[in-house]
Parts: sequence; C-alpha cells; structure tokens
Amino acid sequence: MQNPFGQSFKLSDIAARLGGDVLGDGETPIRQVATLASAGEGDIAFLANRKYRAQLQTTRAAALILDPASADAFAGPRIVTPNPYAYYARVATLLNPQASGFSGIHPSAVIESAVPSSVAIGAHVSVGKGVTLGEGVVIHPGCVVGDGVTLGEGSVLFPNVTIYAGCSIGKRAVIHSGAVIGADGFGFAPEGRDWIKIPQIGVVRIGDDVEIGANTTIDRGALDDTVIGNGCKIDNLVQIAHNCQIGDYSVLAGCTGIAGSVTLGERCMVGGAGMISGHVTLAAGTVVSGGSLVMKSIKQPGLYTSVFPLDTHDEWVRNAAHIRRLSHLAERVSELEKKLREINAND
Repeated sequence: MQNPFGQSFKLSDIAARLGGDVLGDGETPIRQVATLASAGEGDIAFLANRKYRAQLQTTRAAALILDPASADAFAGPRIVTPNPYAYYARVATLLNPQASGFSGIHPSAVIESAVPSSVAIGAHVSVGKGVTLGEGVVIHPGCVVGDGVTLGEGSVLFPNVTIYAGCSIGKRAVIHSGAVIGADGFGFAPEGRDWIKIPQIGVVRIGDDVEIGANTTIDRGALDDTVIGNGCKIDNLVQIAHNCQIGDYSVLAGCTGIAGSVTLGERCMVGGAGMISGHVTLAAGTVVSGGSLVMKSIKQPGLYTSVFPLDTHDEWVRNAAHIRRLSHLAERVSELEKKLREINAND
C-alpha cells in the first residue's frame, strides 16, 4: 500500500520509538500498515484476533506485530509486544501523521476575540466574544464557536462543528464534522395541551483528550452541566442528553442514545445503537452490548446484553408468543410448587 506521506522506517527504528522486541531482520523497511490479507511489500500487519491466526501462514506482509504467544507462529521479521492492536495504532499514527492543511486566519472568518498566533482558522468560521483558544488550536471551515467558549490547546474542530455559548473543551480534543456541542436539552413541562419550554441554563464541559465523531450531539444541562470526562471516545451519530455525566475513558459506539441525567462510571463501554434510559447509573467498567436497552441502574461492572437473538421471522414470532405467556406460566409453576409442598407436608 502506498503511503501518501512518503514516510518510511526501519523495523528497528519503529521499535526504538515505540518499544517492543524485534525478531528477525530489523533493517526491514516499513512504509505502511495493512491487514494480514492485503499486506504486501513494505507493509506491516498485526494479529489481534485469534480467528485470523491461519493467515500468518499466507500473509505477504514485510513484518508483523505479534503478542508473545504468537511470536513463533511467523518466521519473518516481527515486533513482539503484549498488545498488538494498540501497538498497530501507534505505528499507523507514526506512518500517517495528520496535518491541519492550512495556517493563519482566513480573511472570511469573523473573529470577535483575541486568539494566539499559533491558531489556524479556516474560511467562514465564526468565533464569538469572550472566547479562549489555546495554543495550536485548528478550526476548519464553517465552524461556529459561540460566546464564552473555551477550547484547549492542540484541539481540532473539523468542518461545520458548532459549539454553543459557554461550553468548555479541554486540551487535544478532536471533534469531527457536523458535531453540535451545547444545544438545548429536550426539556418541556406539560400544561394542558401545551408544552412549556424549560430554559437549559447549564453548559457542556468536556475534558482532555476527548474525540467526538461526526454528527454527534451533546446537549447542555437544564440546571447542572453535562460533563464528558477525560479520554472519552465518542463515535458518529451519538446522542447525549442534558445533565449526563460520562466517566473518564468511556467509549460510546455509533448511534448510541443516552437519555437525560444518566451517569456512566469510568471506562464504561456501550456498543453500537445501545440505548440508555434516563436517570440511571452504570457502574465503572460496565460494558453494554450493541443494540441493548438499559432501563435500570447497573451496580456491578460486567458485560450486559438485552438483545433478542436473531432468527427467521416465523421462529421469532413463535418465540415472541411464548415470551408473552411467561408471566402466566410462572404463576402456574408457582401454584404447582405450592400444591407439591402441601402434598409433601401431608405425607
């Protein structure tokens, strides 16, 4: 695979920068990362899933990243490390550095606050009053940064991100196109047939080293703030409602929906399209399978799943009919157990 940046490292140079033990020819040139199946000359691949182990015998990769248990399963050059997947991520970053693509402030940008000279601001960006931008911030075209926003050093806003007034974002944040930070939470009070809007007077506070995917929305708090902890990684098309507290280093996959006033402990993981009802708490370290619905608090960490297994339509309908009768069947079993106890007591 061609490297668009023209970067090339010897295998031994990669290990010197990132750690790991080199087995085989450390002079092997590496230009790009690839999968075991697609790798060719100059590519380094990795094994993180055991089901691909057989591909170690057929891969054409110049070198591999392996864990100690698989180190002897490949005869070619390799780097041995306890976590090949994380190591691959670092190698990919080394070989594919990301550049902002521009510098300075585009003449079409509207800037109402003082900004450091190291900041890059693209075309048609709006930066409001009282905004604080850290050193090295990059704001791509079409972004709107509202009054009183704080954006930490080294953060990047990709095109058409909107950050509402008063929100704060920590250092080294990456926010992808179309994300909206700080829109009003969904708060309305019923009065007769009408719905009275509740002013959302909180803000969104985002920690350091957070990445937020494209078209994700994080609502401001109704009274208290919505808080996203340090190191969180949030995928595309995620909805986080008002007053949520997302613990440090939690991960939310695409299309996750989190209702208002939910608290996630540190290092929680929610799979794609996971849904969490309002006013529940998930213990630190909780993992929710994709497509699951969480309707009550989880006090003990672990893996939780609420998805009904996929089946043919006819079989699913039959099983669903049985599920609807479970309550009645449970009552009958309870009655039978009671009669059995009475019989035993009379013997």
